[in-house]
Amino acid sequence: MGQLTPFWELPLARLDRAQWEALCDGCGKCCLHKIEDADTGDLYATNVACRLLDRDQGRCSDYRHRHAYVAECVRLNAGNVDDIAWLPMTCAYRLRAAGEPLPKWHYLISGSRESVHEAGESTRGWTISEDIAGELEHHMVDRIL
Repeated sequence: MGQLTPFWELPLARLDRAQWEALCDGCGKCCLHKIEDADTGDLYATNVACRLLDRDQGRCSDYRHRHAYVAECVRLNAGNVDDIAWLPMTCAYRLRAAGEPLPKWHYLISGSRESVHEAGESTRGWTISEDIAGELEHHMVDRIL
């Protein structure tokens, strides 16, 4: 009998909604504020997270209604992943859109939602909420997202 291809190895356009949502590794890095240089368009990372991000779990605390609270929250889909330059380099959607495999710490590979945190690839332990951050310029970080 032939082996079934795991859904996370399929092209993004073939995923159903549940599979699409399951592809997220829970790093939370896409929910960090970035600073854009007005002259060059260069983006700089900060340690400031969206107020809805559960920074310990790397998940939105109100995912279903997030656009009601954060109008600029981007809705990822197979058609726009390639166009969003600020997605983290380790983002499962970005990797799969490029035909790359998921990293070994991705929970679909490791079997544990904690793997992303244990690998140091999440927002856990080094970010703060935008509700207390103040000016973003004071929160620039050297991390490559």
